[in-house]
Amino acid sequence: MAIDKIESAGLATSTNQPGLRNIIINGDMSIAQRGTSFTSASGYTLDRYTWTDDSTSVFTITQSTDVPTGQGFASSMKFDCTTANGSLGSSDQIRQVQQIEGQNLQYLKYGTSSAESLTCSFWVKSNKTGIYCVTLSQPYNSYSANTLEYTISSANTWEKKTVTFSGDTGGIISNTNGAGLWLMFAFGAGSGRHITANQWNGSYGLCTSNQVNLADSTSNELYLTGVQLEAGQTASEFEFLPHDVNLQRCQRYYFQHTSGSGKTVGLGAFYTTTSVDSVIYFPVEMRSAPSIVATSGSGYYTVYVAGAGRTIDAGVSVNRVNKQSTQFYAEAQSDTAGRAGLWTTTNSSASIAFNSEL
Repeated sequence: MAIDKIESAGLATSTNQPGLRNIIINGDMSIAQRGTSFTSASGYTLDRYTWTDDSTSVFTITQSTDVPTGQGFASSMKFDCTTANGSLGSSDQIRQVQQIEGQNLQYLKYGTSSAESLTCSFWVKSNKTGIYCVTLSQPYNSYSANTLEYTISSANTWEKKTVTFSGDTGGIISNTNGAGLWLMFAFGAGSGRHITANQWNGSYGLCTSNQVNLADSTSNELYLTGVQLEAGQTASEFEFLPHDVNLQRCQRYYFQHTSGSGKTVGLGAFYTTTSVDSVIYFPVEMRSAPSIVATSGSGYYTVYVAGAGRTIDAGVSVNRVNKQSTQFYAEAQSDTAGRAGLWTTTNSSASIAFNSEL
């Protein structure tokens, strides 16, 4: 069977390596380790995305199956205004953010005359037409920000948008595992958050004064998917990754170890007569030594030793935590020190996760 030769012109020409040109993780909104529905003033939602709403409005954020037809997407993120605020205060801001590690961005050559442009492409749909903004902010450089406008032209219609940011020649990106850039989608902001478009402003800002206020009616909603950020001045087709690769990239920042009833937590051993220890090896190296995010209560966990259950009613804590693994422990019903058994969840609300987000 003949094998066609792939011409070099068909390969990605970005200075980033071909095959991983999208700087954004989970741009197709397919990974949702924390859940699929959120109502919160701030916090993480779908993997790698943070929601902030400083106003009195309330949005419900969900993973949706409403996607642009024929583009290969299975999921989008839906932002549904459930409590309106038609008059935003000066410092109010409503935004979605993905923070990007600085050590992944050194090839952009920020802070030099050769700083690379970045092109952001995405699919968006809303019943509220008008001007919106997408912004790059550089936290290492006093939150210097560059905002660009785009227009939703047709109500309730999926539209693909593309904007290109100039490279920041004035501020370097720190070569660490801390935040190097923020990519922010604005949904509304007060006058104190407004900045000039299409330039690197020397301080933080979210959008221009033309930005639509998506919070001004409980009828408003917006869908977003296919977010791609890549070096260069043109947008390529969205880079779909295998589900396992996408999940592993997300697990560097957040790892949902177990959730729900009847799940295995690990091998539990009684360090003392009432203290049970276990060890978890993370599926990928995490960004930094994580904190534990665990729900606990009466009867949430049980350690089965020689056929007898030993209930864990106290909180779960970590010890000797590093980027690859951690010891964790909890207080349990008494048993003989040194005996071991299977640690399981016995309540539908039981959950153990590890957080290493930026």
